[in-house]
Amino acid sequence: MPKIVDHEARRRHIAEAVHRLIDAKGMDGVSLREVASEAGVSMGMVQHYFATKDEMLLLALQHLNTRISIRVAAAPDQDSPRALLRTGILELLPLDDNRRFEARVGTAFLARSVVLDPLASLLAGLLRTGLPYVLAFYADQIRAAQTAGQIPARLDPLQEATILFAFAQGMVNPALIGHYAPDEVVAAVDYHLDRLFAPV
Repeated sequence: MPKIVDHEARRRHIAEAVHRLIDAKGMDGVSLREVASEAGVSMGMVQHYFATKDEMLLLALQHLNTRISIRVAAAPDQDSPRALLRTGILELLPLDDNRRFEARVGTAFLARSVVLDPLASLLAGLLRTGLPYVLAFYADQIRAAQTAGQIPARLDPLQEATILFAFAQGMVNPALIGHYAPDEVVAAVDYHLDRLFAPV
């Protein structure tokens, strides 16, 4: 009987090896050969799924975003706009080993996306494509809270979503270098949400 191969699982496995290499050596430490070694697979297998390093890096960035989205989708209190909004913010912040790892890798992708070459343009395009989904998710929770009378109706959901995203992103680097401890980051998020979810 022929062996059933889960190609998506193999791509994820390779993408996670890319993440580990970026975290350990930076973006310049990633090559098809290094990734094959890190993933414990043959060079031929990596080349079967990725014709170029750029293609592999794009998939790794997509997989990083997917990891975070899956956690948000699996969060409890899906019927609570505030709880879901809070989770959507906190999952982007380096509050534990896993999220610090993701933040370091994400920061490396961001830094690589602003130089002037074709790969940077591809990475920047993918980052731009993902941002509207995050903003729409935040805005949807704000609208739901407005409908429930938890957030003032006069506030613009998309503008508030933009402010929340900018606020969260502004906490990433200071938290990564230890300027803010995790409990201080969480307290700042809750303080901001307390102001947003003001009594109507």
